[in-house]
Amino acid sequence: MTRPRTLAVVVGAVVAAVLALGAAAATSPIDNSTEFRPRYVANHQLQIPGNQSAAHLSADHVPRPAANGLAGSNSDLALSLAGLNFNDQRTADGGNQFSLEPPDQALCVGNGFAFEAVNNVFRIRSSVTGASIDPASGGAAMNPFFTQDHQIVRSVPPVFGQDLFDPKCYYDPGLNRFFFIIDQIGQNANGTFNGEAFLDIAVSKTGTPTTNRNDWFFYQLNVANDGTDGTPSHPTCPCFGDQPLVGADTYGLYITTNEYDLEPFGGTFNGAQIYAFDKAALAAGTMKVQRIEGAPLASSYTTATDFPYSLQPASSPSTGNWVTSNNGTEYMLGALEFSKGNVTLDNRIAVWALTNTASLATASPNVAVDDFVVTTQPYGFPPDAVQKDGPTPLADNALLAAGVVKPGNGPAEHESLIAGNDDRMEDAVWVGGKLWGSLNTIVKTQNGSSQVGTAYFAFTPSVTGGQVSATVAKQGYVTVNNASVLFPAIAMNDAGKGVIVFSVSGKDYFPSAGYARLTLAGGAGPVHVAAAGVKPADGFTGYTVFGGSGTERWGDYSDAVVNPVDQSLWLATEWIEGNVGFPPRLGNWNTRILKIAP
Repeated sequence: MTRPRTLAVVVGAVVAAVLALGAAAATSPIDNSTEFRPRYVANHQLQIPGNQSAAHLSADHVPRPAANGLAGSNSDLALSLAGLNFNDQRTADGGNQFSLEPPDQALCVGNGFAFEAVNNVFRIRSSVTGASIDPASGGAAMNPFFTQDHQIVRSVPPVFGQDLFDPKCYYDPGLNRFFFIIDQIGQNANGTFNGEAFLDIAVSKTGTPTTNRNDWFFYQLNVANDGTDGTPSHPTCPCFGDQPLVGADTYGLYITTNEYDLEPFGGTFNGAQIYAFDKAALAAGTMKVQRIEGAPLASSYTTATDFPYSLQPASSPSTGNWVTSNNGTEYMLGALEFSKGNVTLDNRIAVWALTNTASLATASPNVAVDDFVVTTQPYGFPPDAVQKDGPTPLADNALLAAGVVKPGNGPAEHESLIAGNDDRMEDAVWVGGKLWGSLNTIVKTQNGSSQVGTAYFAFTPSVTGGQVSATVAKQGYVTVNNASVLFPAIAMNDAGKGVIVFSVSGKDYFPSAGYARLTLAGGAGPVHVAAAGVKPADGFTGYTVFGGSGTERWGDYSDAVVNPVDQSLWLATEWIEGNVGFPPRLGNWNTRILKIAP
């Protein structure tokens, strides 16, 4: 099919496979016929459009920053916690869950609590000790919480619940409330689409989050955008809003999505959509929203070849950062590199401003939107990442189970690469008059081939007469020599002390959890390997027997936030601890939660 752009965007955490593998291996109790969502192929990528690049791309003209070096210790870690993992996700709700890969992560902290969510499971911790509070171990499933059903009931025939994916959470320091957001695609009991799509939003009724539905307000915003239920009529819809991104200012909660059609799944991309909510009304039990979507966004850039996608609304570490000028201002960031299937670079980032946000509290909200394109350091479509050689029991046993190879013939596949995905903007943080963001990029380190690196930016934006402008205040890269640094997220507190978190992987590194200190004056410091990986990633999305292509999906995003109570920095990212895997699990990802004192 014809697609006007070539930047790959992967649909949330809902990777699954149509499998005909027959009986599972004798060592595995898994029935593959109901282990995965029924309609996707593994590694299916929604395109804007585009394709995943291979590892070891040509290094011609790509950024060649000096490596950051490695820190000698992690003495600044106040807490280092085992986060939710593949086993937690699969066994929640009595096992009425799918095997899902990759882990898409959400983290928010406030009022003595740390709220973590991965794919379709969540857990609440103490922000003082890190101990699990609710539930005491494992995690609580999303479907019973949001839609009061199950991902799947493995009866005959199986019964499918609503399709929930891409969780986000946000703690509001002004309202002392937790906001919990997730995507929903409507499904019939047999797993087929019913044409519905929503943003599901839960708001805690007090400053204490729990897993009990009675303690939350629940809302559904119809984002099918097919002209029904008062929605606008967008091309080829009904659609759904992929990967919701969340930010807030004094007056509003802002959620942006990438809109794709449902049938054929992901065949048409309608660009970014913005939904601006009256934040205080949500906290009081009422949903008031202004839609900013379609033509106003698509026509906002002056260059016809640019297209808004993955617009990151900003969040802040405290109420003192929120902008009340221009009757309320919320900033956003968007990348502008649209690959054409090969390595292409760009040196522009779009800074966006939503103004008149105080009008969200009125009967006729009228939030205005404007953007400004800033010239920056170059960045480009990243390659896939290699990982250190190690055992891959899933690959070996799954192939035997499928009859692809016979004992003694050796495995038909090799250890997977790790997906670098693309160079969309990964986050936006507004603090101290600066707007921070980061993304994946191709880089060339001192030795070896091209790798995935992190590019970070700090902008100084302003708004005059409803028009936004911005300059670069700081920019740079985070790299490790002959290794990849993937999926960054920035936390920056009021004192200007920041951290950027990511995964590290390379020929000498199993996938590990890493971070680097970050300040406006000094940029990014040495790389800390906070949790060294123990084994290679060995998940089903990397193997052809499961519909993969030799590249395993990695988490589409990490997360990083500041606790507004004590200004500590909280980080969450993916790594391989080696305590989950085959048998019986079809993936072995883990997440790590880190706390750094201010």
